[in-house]
Amino acid sequence: MVTKKLLLTRKHNTVQQFAQLVQLLSNSTKTNEKLEALSQYFATAPDKDKTWVLALFSGRRPKRTVNSTQLKTWCMQATGLPEWLFNECYGTVGDLGETIALLLPPRSHSASHPLHYWLEQLQQLEKAAEPEKQAFILQTWDTLDDNERFVFNKLITGGFRIGVSQKMMVNALAKTYDIPAATLSHMISGTWDPAAVTIEALLHQSTSGADASRPYPFYLAYALEETPAGLGPIEDWQAEWKWDGIRGQMIKREGQLFVWSRGEELITDKFPEFSLLTDTLPDGTVIDGEILTYADGRPLPFQTLQTRIGRKNVTRKQLQEAPVAFLSYDLLEWEGADIREKPLMERRTLLTQLVQSQQQPALLLSPEVAAASWDELAQIRGMSREQVSEGLMLKKRSAPYQVGRKRGDWWKWKIDPYTIDAVMIYAQKGHGRRSNLYTDYTFAVKDGDQLVPFTKAYSGLTDKEIAAVDNWVKRHSLEKFGPVRTVEPLLVFEIAFEGIAASNRHKSGVALRFPRISRWRQDKPVTDINTLEDLKALLRQAGGQTE
Repeated sequence: MVTKKLLLTRKHNTVQQFAQLVQLLSNSTKTNEKLEALSQYFATAPDKDKTWVLALFSGRRPKRTVNSTQLKTWCMQATGLPEWLFNECYGTVGDLGETIALLLPPRSHSASHPLHYWLEQLQQLEKAAEPEKQAFILQTWDTLDDNERFVFNKLITGGFRIGVSQKMMVNALAKTYDIPAATLSHMISGTWDPAAVTIEALLHQSTSGADASRPYPFYLAYALEETPAGLGPIEDWQAEWKWDGIRGQMIKREGQLFVWSRGEELITDKFPEFSLLTDTLPDGTVIDGEILTYADGRPLPFQTLQTRIGRKNVTRKQLQEAPVAFLSYDLLEWEGADIREKPLMERRTLLTQLVQSQQQPALLLSPEVAAASWDELAQIRGMSREQVSEGLMLKKRSAPYQVGRKRGDWWKWKIDPYTIDAVMIYAQKGHGRRSNLYTDYTFAVKDGDQLVPFTKAYSGLTDKEIAAVDNWVKRHSLEKFGPVRTVEPLLVFEIAFEGIAASNRHKSGVALRFPRISRWRQDKPVTDINTLEDLKALLRQAGGQTE
């Protein structure tokens, strides 16, 4: 096995093993090769390092103690490079951690420390004065090789874009520890500190002895590309609106209420409306649902919910203008028992009884959408936007609640997105593997004789199309502003998006929800692109909500 040999030829008690893992994961495009590399790492690395890797790859990054400006300044001091030259290098590479690792002079000596040593040292720097931080960073750089420096810098700046999904990491751990993936997903959920818990304790504690706030892994649906007639009789399926809010789990255990987002962020304090449920929900209850701004018996647009997202303190005015509710659609735990294996119809019956017993405006039941046939349901789906919905969810009534994205039992049947034809006016290089390619684009529509930028997008093109656009950008650049290039306004693309709102922060006066490139319109000249008035017409159609 190439992967096994590659990993096991390194010393297991140094950061080299992790650096080599990151390099392999970054360069590989084969799922099985990545899975084997992760499995080998978890089988051979020090226990403390395993716990930290699990934390890093599941989004539990340590608090940042050194900022990007400091790293850039200290690198320029160590190399003697002027700022303009550093910026040129950064613009070419596209990643600060990698740029610094490439620019620093060769190390003068080496130091053998495991991964957890460096992370613990960084944590201790949190309250240190800047000179102390600088001395530690410069000394560390001088003991690491290029690959280790890159990893060290990424530990500081955060974000390893190496194509490792939560599912892949769980499968690797399941293979190493011989624990079912679904069980393991639940074990690593919730709040835990990699500096305070061992991986053995994390993976072998029982649910009852674990953190009372621990959520269950979310069940995710696949997009339904065909008509639903192929799913069988409509009577076997439950249809609901696909709400456009924050997916969450509401948990009541040991007299405490917890609310988790799908991204495993504990968000209880951000929504004080739910606090009343602490006294009314029975212990041993876990509800899956959607957090929405909700008033007068209907959801409000997602843009209203955005006024509540990211705020540490919610004002009385915000509580009045953007009240939230938890629209529940599944029950995962009841009376302290995990009931995910029960069929949906049974869980739904219990959930209905629970919500009705609460009589709380902050806890509502997501209604079923009734239809006698798939054709009738298709007609109802066409009214999704009137319901402030993205379409329909289809769930098999006999299905258990599974882990992650599975085919067969849950489908999201979304409505067609809005589309606008626009011209590219700016291009910027991407990150990670795409740091040498122009992959991030800004698009404009016509407003009389002027072009008005209205959105950015970076996804939707094939690798072949990205390479072609990159080649075109390099040959048709007009001006340069740091990493951004102004290009001749000639390439037309169809931009798809889920929603539109009025925005005072954008020159166009609008902001789009989930913009992405739908297709490259090589058949369409710039003269035929859409106009700013077309965007405003869509805004009026959507109700003219403010961002």
